Amino acid sequence: MSSPARWAPFRREAGPKPPPPARGIRMKRAGTTWWGKRWVEALERMAPDEAGRLARGRTYARAGRTHDLTVKPGLVVARVTGSQPKPYKVILTLARLDDATWAKAIAAMAKRAKFAAELLAGRMPEDIDDAFRSAGTSLFPEKPEDLTTACSCPDWVNPCKHVAATHYVLGEALDKDPFLLFELRGRTRAQVIEALRAARAGAAPGKRAGAGKAAPCENDAPPIATVTLARMAASDFDAWREPPPALDVALEPPAAHAALLTQLGEPPGWREERSPAELLGPLIRAASERAREIAMAEGAPLRAGRK
Repeated sequence: MSSPARWAPFRREAGPKPPPPARGIRMKRAGTTWWGKRWVEALERMAPDEAGRLARGRTYARAGRTHDLTVKPGLVVARVTGSQPKPYKVILTLARLDDATWAKAIAAMAKRAKFAAELLAGRMPEDIDDAFRSAGTSLFPEKPEDLTTACSCPDWVNPCKHVAATHYVLGEALDKDPFLLFELRGRTRAQVIEALRAARAGAAPGKRAGAGKAAPCENDAPPIATVTLARMAASDFDAWREPPPALDVALEPPAAHAALLTQLGEPPGWREERSPAELLGPLIRAASERAREIAMAEGAPLRAGRK
């Protein structure tokens, strides 16, 4: 993490500190997911000697002193109300990945079906960084030049508590929406999903079936079958014309448990420290596994003690 030098004298004016604004973002806890934790660790790893400022930043984040947060490709801008009436402006800049790097990462992700399944379910696959490392980089900031910061406050130490507060608030936002990390690196969720689907289908990103006058490729959906009805007697209506085909049903476990709860996030008025997915996810997973076990038993009697 790097920042322009700020050598202005650091003086705090006498008087009470302005209260947090009504529109302030009150952080509950950042880093509840593995990807949010990696984001928070990036700040703490790059500022190992600034534990005091990081602690004050967390206090600011919990108090709702960070507000007007905007996230754009490679850029985060926020305001933090500190000791002065005028809020300080905080800017975080994350290096955007170029097109070639994204293409290599997408190609690596396309080789594994679980990546597409978990991303479509709103989760960040735990080993997704393997795909980015194959492209020679990391999805998360690792080096000082990966993440630069700036703050309009007079504190010359980097990170100041205002930068830390913004970083923690963004960490909680990433917990709820991991695709913000893709956006910071230069791609929206829609762009990543479309490119991933195209790569798995063997087509160039951006080209869709039916576009222009090109002939359909072998990966296009097969034509819909048609049926021609012959004359028949009413008494034969319910009779099978031929033996019905054997059913072959595969009951596979889901690629990601509690995916819908993760996508929906916390409902209004939620007061639990853990998210709905964290609280109810294990119960949903146990019920799902038990239902699959019953279905796979093919009518065998239940074991004693299980209902």
